[in-house]
Amino acid sequence: MEGFQEELGAVLGQQVSGVSPVGGGCIHRALRVELDGGRLLFVKVAGDEAGAAMLVAEQRGLERMAPHIRVPEVLGAGGGWLALKWLELSALGGQGWADLGSRLAALHRVCGDGYGLDQDNFIGATPQINTSDDDWCRFFRDRRIAFQLELAERAGHRLDRPAILGRVGEILEGHAPPPSLLHGDLWSGNVAMAAGGAVLFDPAVYYGDAETDLAMLELFGGRLPQAFFEAYGQVAPGREERRALYDLYHALNHLNLFGGGYRSMVNRCLAAMGLPG
Repeated sequence: MEGFQEELGAVLGQQVSGVSPVGGGCIHRALRVELDGGRLLFVKVAGDEAGAAMLVAEQRGLERMAPHIRVPEVLGAGGGWLALKWLELSALGGQGWADLGSRLAALHRVCGDGYGLDQDNFIGATPQINTSDDDWCRFFRDRRIAFQLELAERAGHRLDRPAILGRVGEILEGHAPPPSLLHGDLWSGNVAMAAGGAVLFDPAVYYGDAETDLAMLELFGGRLPQAFFEAYGQVAPGREERRALYDLYHALNHLNLFGGGYRSMVNRCLAAMGLPG
């Protein structure tokens, strides 16, 4: 999507004076944009229509979360671009984990009428099906694990679909968590410190079990520090058993996005669930 500078300037009422590439764009081009007067923006630019649809979903997710937790402010959007307030980011430190814990707890206290969302979105570049349901086990089995298994099977990965889906039912039987507002893709690379505290970005929002966000935080970053849980508060009994299942969703998604190198992660999740790889 070229030529976004003129449209961006028109939306914001200022001319673009400088554009330079920056890190942070796994799917889209990520740019540092300077406006006349020195104002800085972080702008994502899509390369095609599919990428543009992802940016629309990202904008909606950020705006849904913004009243409840700190996210980058959406300053404008157009034909395949999304402009956010520029933030100087750094890694979470000790106090940063406590700050994240209290902020995430506040987000998770926001609840919907059921599990899912009023529109589908994306988990990375994969469609995320959010058709609502009032049964968490059925929602996570059918909208999350079954969908990812179908994609994996189409790509030639052999997995025991009946056994896996049956085990989902066993693990989540009777588990009826509040339908919390979730970030949805909360790995350690999607949270950082900025002036004023922790900030979350790149969401894949829906309403579901708050434990899924906690599991994703630990999937690539290891165990969360005690300071986080002291600020976040108590979690429901049985989290350890459910954690492997919630990890499986993201492991399958990585398998589908990036190939067989992630099969070992899938197998580890299955083993933790008591299933063969």
